[in-house]
Amino acid sequence: MAKYKSKPVIIEAEQFFQDKPLPFRDRCAVRFDGFGLGLGWYVETMHNGQMVAIEDGDWIVPEPDGEHFYPIKDEVFRNKYELIEEETEE
Repeated sequence: MAKYKSKPVIIEAEQFFQDKPLPFRDRCAVRFDGFGLGLGWYVETMHNGQMVAIEDGDWIVPEPDGEHFYPIKDEVFRNKYELIEEETEE
C-alpha cells in the first residue's frame, strides 16, 4: 500500500472574540443571529450551511472559494497550523 502525506497549505485565519472587530468583516463571514437558529454567532460554511459553535478563541478560516468560511477550535487550530507571517497594520 502506498503512503501519502498532506501537502503544506498556507491559509489566512482570524481569531474570533465577541468584544473585538469581527473576523473577515469585509466579507461578512461572522454574524450574530437572534432569531433563526437562536442567539449566537454564526458563520456560513460551504458544505454545512450556517454553522453554530463560534465562541471566543475560535479561528475563522476561509474556504477555497473565498465566499464561505469555517470555524476551528483554538486547540485544533494550534495543533494543525503554525504562524508564518504576522499581520501588519497599514
